[in-house]
Amino acid sequence: METLPTGISVLDRQFGGGLPSGSVVVLKANPDSQSELILDRFARVRRCRYLTTVRSADAVEAALSGDGDEETTVEATTEVGDLDEAAALTGDLPEAGTLIVDSVEPLEDGAAPAAYAEFLDDLRSRVDDAGGVALLHALRGGEDPRTRRVTEQVADVVFDLRTTVTGTEIANRLVVPKYRGGAALEEPLKLKLTDTVAVDTSRDIA
Repeated sequence: METLPTGISVLDRQFGGGLPSGSVVVLKANPDSQSELILDRFARVRRCRYLTTVRSADAVEAALSGDGDEETTVEATTEVGDLDEAAALTGDLPEAGTLIVDSVEPLEDGAAPAAYAEFLDDLRSRVDDAGGVALLHALRGGEDPRTRRVTEQVADVVFDLRTTVTGTEIANRLVVPKYRGGAALEEPLKLKLTDTVAVDTSRDIA
């Protein structure tokens, strides 16, 4: 099984070069966090199909334009929670490429659990056939969608980005509680999320 880099050096070091091809990854984060930086890194490392369910395609393309030289195709859903539309827009996956769904909760909210589970199973099969990686952006806030547990259960890897503000410090810690077929991280990674993703080497002060 091929290992695919994430585009984030600290994660690639932790996981022996990247993630196994065919992996479905869930990134849980607060909507007011810098989690989009992680999506940006995933999108730039190789060919990518990016499905946006909330923002416009133009907004995503503008955010991704810059120093990345890999091809990214951005698609936007027009009907909230339409699984058939989402499946059609994510059907043509690049070989050994990346699929990003940003964000996944409109799909979680708008479908029956059985239909949503079938959608994820089909997505997993297509990602596996392409030998790529899928990243599902799952935002927290209020009550989780009723199918969030389905998302986490189907996922091979769960990234849980936890952002806390204490006094004058903003701390970002990435917890990886699930890594199917590999070793989950025993401790959180403290990250610095500014205009890039790096290890935060500052000391915690009790």
